[in-house]
Amino acid sequence: MAPTLPSIPAGTPVTVPPDSSLWDRVSTWVSENKAVVYTIAGVAVVITGAGAVYYLRTGSGDENKDGSPKLSKKERRKRKLAEREAEAEKAAAAKLEAEAGPKQVPKPAAFAVESSDELPEINETTVQALSEQGRKELSTKLKEAGNKAYGAKDYAKAIELYTKAILCKPDPVYYSNRAACHNALSEWDKVIEDTTAAIALDPEYIKALNRRANAYDHVGKYSEALLDFTASCIIDGFRNEQSAQAVERLLKKFAESRAKEILKDKPSRLPSSTFVGNYLQSFRKKERPEGLEDSVELAEDTGLGQLQLGLKHLEAKTGESYESAAAAFDKALELGELGTFEALAYNLRGTFRTLRGKHEEALADLSKSIELDPTLTQSYIKRASMNLELGSPELAEEDFAKALAHNPEDPDIFYHRAQLHFIKGEFADAAKDYQKSIDLDRNFIFSHIQLGVTQYKMGSIASSMSTFRRCMRDFEKTPDVYNYYGELLLDQSKYQEAMEKFDKAMELEAETKPMCMNVLPLINKSLALFQWKQDFAEAEKLCEKALISKPLFRSLLLRRAITDVFLPVDPECDIAVATMAQLLLQQGKVTDALKYFERAAELARTEGELVNALSYAEATRTQIQVQEKYPQLSSKLSGIPTAQAMR
Repeated sequence: MAPTLPSIPAGTPVTVPPDSSLWDRVSTWVSENKAVVYTIAGVAVVITGAGAVYYLRTGSGDENKDGSPKLSKKERRKRKLAEREAEAEKAAAAKLEAEAGPKQVPKPAAFAVESSDELPEINETTVQALSEQGRKELSTKLKEAGNKAYGAKDYAKAIELYTKAILCKPDPVYYSNRAACHNALSEWDKVIEDTTAAIALDPEYIKALNRRANAYDHVGKYSEALLDFTASCIIDGFRNEQSAQAVERLLKKFAESRAKEILKDKPSRLPSSTFVGNYLQSFRKKERPEGLEDSVELAEDTGLGQLQLGLKHLEAKTGESYESAAAAFDKALELGELGTFEALAYNLRGTFRTLRGKHEEALADLSKSIELDPTLTQSYIKRASMNLELGSPELAEEDFAKALAHNPEDPDIFYHRAQLHFIKGEFADAAKDYQKSIDLDRNFIFSHIQLGVTQYKMGSIASSMSTFRRCMRDFEKTPDVYNYYGELLLDQSKYQEAMEKFDKAMELEAETKPMCMNVLPLINKSLALFQWKQDFAEAEKLCEKALISKPLFRSLLLRRAITDVFLPVDPECDIAVATMAQLLLQQGKVTDALKYFERAAELARTEGELVNALSYAEATRTQIQVQEKYPQLSSKLSGIPTAQAMR
């Protein structure tokens, strides 16, 4: 079977990605190397030529019908082998039993359970009068009587009996059993108190850890619950699927709760300039509308003057210029008197509200733009992307249909509708729309690139390679061609060729886009080094370089001095930050990795991005806490080879 790139996870994208393979590979590192991130199942990240977007996978096809995660082939084989061995042992035991003849009824033990009413009076004085052996035997009687009362759901009586057993002998099982009674009565604070006592006596008591975790969950102490469930999973070698799922559920619950708190006071912000630049270039470049050119003098204290200024800032393509452009579009609408350009102003403000993650406000602006000028098809396209992100693909399809009704010859419509098909896995339809976009405008490079990626996804490897070779011939100075071609080569394990393409892409970025360089080729090269040579150190250095300020990076690259620089092209590039965190995690530099995951949370714009970043950060923080609180588990943690739930 022909190889295919990893699927784009189902979800609600901000923009439809041309290719997700880079971040799928990042996620795969975890599944193959670090069991701790087993706790982050269901989280995936996509890097796109139109931005980098986090997803929480829900209903992506990676679950069984009951919602539990599907096991890998290796895990399924292991489980089947274990089941066969258990059946064989059961059969052998049955055979031995048959050969041995009728069972002998065992004599009752000397300390057979008495009626609780027949047990002696228990208090500190009577217990002190007993010998050590006497206290031990009496505690056993009391525990078994407590078990009997628990089975009869007489929890108050069971609590009394376990309390007396503890008085005779402080045993972790007795504390845990009494905690089970409190659990049945929803007395969560008492559950925590008793399980804490049990764990103090036996730090690796899995049942007590799970009971305390459940109680912490009920009182809203999610971090504490997560720590206990994680420790339980590590002690048990991740064999208890129920505990592992509880960890995943708690991570999501904690992250969602924390994200809502943060977003209450978090000011909206633009993503990195790499993200913004990639989003904007997913639309074909157009000249400024007549009347807004630089040659036309417009006062900056007017709406038209601010609109002109915003368009000028857009052309600079730097992080600062994007912020200035957004402010200018806000000011333009505030000043008003925009005439025929009012629809454009709403379109542009809606665009930046989209980028800031202000979805409802963005939808309102784009709808207003359409109301003012139904022929402005770009507003339909952007609203379609917003509807897709908000989980309404049917509304997105309607927007594309309306856009085509106004302009059936607009290449942008076909390109972005193809992206919708691509996300939904409708690759044949996507390929048709990409080709239609090419037929209408052969100079828009991303239609060519995406056609090649789609062909690859369909298994037409030869056609895909041919498309990229044609792109390199016709667009030899376009770095994106080499970057995405390198990704396909990397997917085929053609490491040397892939590295050459990433290097070529970086050279062209420095030459052709000095002030708005895209760092994705650099990050791709980092991943290639990791996959090819397991060279963590060099991969880490490349990610560090991706976080240098762009002018400094360009200067160093052109002087060929870049290999000597390890400063921490885009200092706010979330994909570089997240990749660094993963690389550090792979090397066991957990504390350093946590700093980068926390930085990723700071850079997050939307609730989905923030939940994802907080999930990684909290999972990493939990690993540190487990190692500090349970140092004896460190060897167990490093010895676990896989984390089946993470892709």
